[in-house]
Amino acid sequence: MQNDVAITIQCSNEACKATNNDTDKYCQQCGTPINKRYLWAVGAGSDYKVGDMAQSRYLLLGDRIFLDTLPSNPPDSRSTDISHDIKPYLRLVSYRLQIPQVYAWLLPQEPEKTKILLLENAAIYSDAERAGQLMPQLSAVWQDATSLRQLHWLWQIAGLWQPLSSEGVASSLLNSQLIRVEQSIVHLLQLQLVDGETKSPTLSQLGELWHQLIPEAKPAISEYLERVCYGLITGEISHPDDLITSLEKAIAECGRSLSYKITNSTLTDQGPSRQRNEDACFPASGTTKTNEKAAPIVSTLTIVCDGIGGHEGGNVASNLAIETIVQQAEQLSLAPTSDDHPLIGALEQATHVANDRISDRNDSEYRTGRQRMGTTLVMAVAYQQQMYITHVGDSRAYLITRTGCHQVTLDDDVAAREVRLGYSLYSTAVLAPSSGSLIQALGMNLALHPTVNRFILDEDCVFLLCSDGLSDYDRVEQYWDTEILPILEGKFQVTNVTARLIEIANTRNGHDNVTVGIIHYQSNFVEPSDHLSPSLALVDSNPVQEEAITEETPETPEPIVEPATIPTEILAIAPKKSASTKIILGLTLLLGLGGLAYLFMKPVYNLFKPEVRSNPLTTKTDKISPTETALEIDLKSVFQIKTSTAVTVDQVNNLPLRQEPETTASNALVGAISPGNIVQVADRKITLDRQKWLLLKVCASTTQVDDLSGWIPETELVAVIEKAPANTCFVSSNTQQSPANNSSVELPN
Repeated sequence: MQNDVAITIQCSNEACKATNNDTDKYCQQCGTPINKRYLWAVGAGSDYKVGDMAQSRYLLLGDRIFLDTLPSNPPDSRSTDISHDIKPYLRLVSYRLQIPQVYAWLLPQEPEKTKILLLENAAIYSDAERAGQLMPQLSAVWQDATSLRQLHWLWQIAGLWQPLSSEGVASSLLNSQLIRVEQSIVHLLQLQLVDGETKSPTLSQLGELWHQLIPEAKPAISEYLERVCYGLITGEISHPDDLITSLEKAIAECGRSLSYKITNSTLTDQGPSRQRNEDACFPASGTTKTNEKAAPIVSTLTIVCDGIGGHEGGNVASNLAIETIVQQAEQLSLAPTSDDHPLIGALEQATHVANDRISDRNDSEYRTGRQRMGTTLVMAVAYQQQMYITHVGDSRAYLITRTGCHQVTLDDDVAAREVRLGYSLYSTAVLAPSSGSLIQALGMNLALHPTVNRFILDEDCVFLLCSDGLSDYDRVEQYWDTEILPILEGKFQVTNVTARLIEIANTRNGHDNVTVGIIHYQSNFVEPSDHLSPSLALVDSNPVQEEAITEETPETPEPIVEPATIPTEILAIAPKKSASTKIILGLTLLLGLGGLAYLFMKPVYNLFKPEVRSNPLTTKTDKISPTETALEIDLKSVFQIKTSTAVTVDQVNNLPLRQEPETTASNALVGAISPGNIVQVADRKITLDRQKWLLLKVCASTTQVDDLSGWIPETELVAVIEKAPANTCFVSSNTQQSPANNSSVELPN
C-alpha cells in the first residue's frame, strides 16, 4: 500500500485539529496521540485509484482500504436514506466485535453506479506494526492455531449464524475470504448480501465448508470435528443452538489443559471539577489482587458504577448496587456450576436485585422524576477459561490484545438505540442533542434489560472497565497502545496503569468523576494428549429443556409446561371416578361401533381418539380459550392480518406497534398494523410483569408502510391473525428485511 503521496492527518483533539504527518505518533502541537481510522470500501471501487482523495478526506491507500485524514470531523453522511444494504450492519451493531459498522458512504462519480460504503471496525489492523493491513483469512492461519483456538474460532462463527440469518446475511459465513482473524477474534470483512431469489444458506453448507479444515485440525480435535461436520451435513445437527452447545462442551474438555491467573486492580477519583465522587468500584479503590484458576467467582469479580442523581444520591445508588451484587456473587461462589447458562442467569438476576433495591430506596424516600437516583453498571467475572461482562448504562468494557483495542459493550443511550433499530449511522446519531441520554440505568427502570456477554479466552489479554470520565472523547482508543498494551509486554504493572489512566482522565478530560478497573488475564495452554470423543458432537436436547423449565417455572411459568403435567394428573386420578369412567368407556364403545358402520367417517372418530404426544414439551395445550388462536406463534412465524368483516380496520388500527417491549407512557409508537399486512415474528420477550411481547416486521403491506417494525403484546395480536398465503414473506425492497441486490463487492481471489 505504499505510495508517493504525502499523507497528512488532522489531530483528533477538537480544540487543536492541527495537521500532522502520518508518521507522527503524537500531535506536534498539543501532544494528543494521532488516531488513525482505516476503512474498508464496499461498492464500485473502480471510481478511485491509489492516492486519490475522496470527499477531500478519505485517502485510498490500497485495494479498498481508505484512511480518514480528518478523524475529528463528523462524516458527511447526513442523508436519512438508510438503504437495504446498510440496515443489516446497523441492526447487528451488538455484534460489532466481529461485524464491521458503516461509518460513512461515498456517492458514485457515475450516476448508474451505487454508493460506496465505508466500514469501520473491519478486519484491518490498527496497531503500529501492521497498521492498515488486512487481517489474514482464518483458513490461512488455521494450521498454526492451537486446538483450543480452532474450537474457539468455530464457536464464534456458530454464534453468529442465527443473528446473521435473521438479517438475511448468513451466507457471509460461507465465504472464506470474508472470515478473517485477529489472533483469537473472528472478524467479518463485510457482510455478503444476496438477492431475493437466492436460497437461504444452510447448516449443511457450513458443515461442508468446515470439513475442508479437518486435514489441518489439531489431532486432539480432528475426530470430533469430523463428527460435527457429518452431523451438520446430514442434518443431525439442525439448529445453531445445538452446534454452539456441542462446541462449548468440546471447549470445556479442551480447556482442562489450560492454566491461568488473573490480576485485577481498581481505582476511583472525584476528578478536578466535581465536589463529590458518585462513582464506586469493587474491589475497593486502590486494591490489586491475583487469583488462580480455582478461585471462587466472587474473587474474580470487578465492578465499576457511575452514580446518577447528583446531590440527590448518585453515590448512594452506586454503592448500594455494588453491595447488593457482591452479596449475590458470594452466594453464587458457594456452588459454582460448569453450565454457562445458569451463570449468565445468575448475573442477570443479581443485576435485577440491585435494580429493585435502588428502586425501593427511591420509593421509600418518595423520589420522583429527576429526583430518583440511579447508577450505571459494568462488571466482569472470570470463570474457567471465560470472561462474563455485564453492563447497564454507558460505563464501558474494552478488550485489549497485543494487536488491538475493542469496545465490547454498547452504550444504553439514545444514539445506540437509533442504530440498533436501523434508523441511523452511529456517526450521525451521536450528533443529535439527546444522543447521550441514557435509556436505562439501575434504579431508574422497572423493566431492566441488562446485557451479559461471554468471552472465551485463549490468549493473554486485558479487560478495561471504566466510567465515562475516561472513555469520553475517545481517550481509551487514543492511549491503549502506549498505556495498556505494555501490561501484555511485561513492561508495566497493573497497579501503575490504573493510576496512569486516572491521571489521563483528569488532565485530558477532567469534566467528571472517573473510575477504572483493569483485569489482566494470563494463560498457558498445553495441547491435550487425549483425543476428544466424537460423541461430544451430538447434543441430547431433551434433558437440557427439562432442566431449564425446572429452574425457570417458579419465576416465569410457560404454557408449554401444562401439556406435560395436566394430562398426567388427569390420568392418575381417573380410576377413582368410576361413574365418569364408565360413561367415557360407553361412549368410546358406541363410537367404535359407529366407526364400523361408517368406514368413510374416520376423521370423525379421530376427533374422539386420545391424543398421542410424541414430545409433550412442545405440544400445544388442549385447552384453548375463546380469545386464543389455533395458530402457534413462534420465532420467524409469518401471519396475515385478517381482512374479514369480523375484524374491522378500526379494530386493527387500535393495535399500535411500540418502540420497546414495555407498557409505559414514554414508550413511543412507531406505527400500526393494517388489514392484509403480512408480518413476521422477529423476536419474543417476556417482561418483568410476565407479559409476552412480539417484535413484528412487516413483510408485505397493502398500505403505505415503509420499514415498519415494532413491539406488540401477544394477547393483542392473536385475535387478528390468520395463516399467511405461501411464499408471501418476500420483504419488498422498501422494508426492513429487504433482500439486497448484487451490488456487494466481489472479493478478489
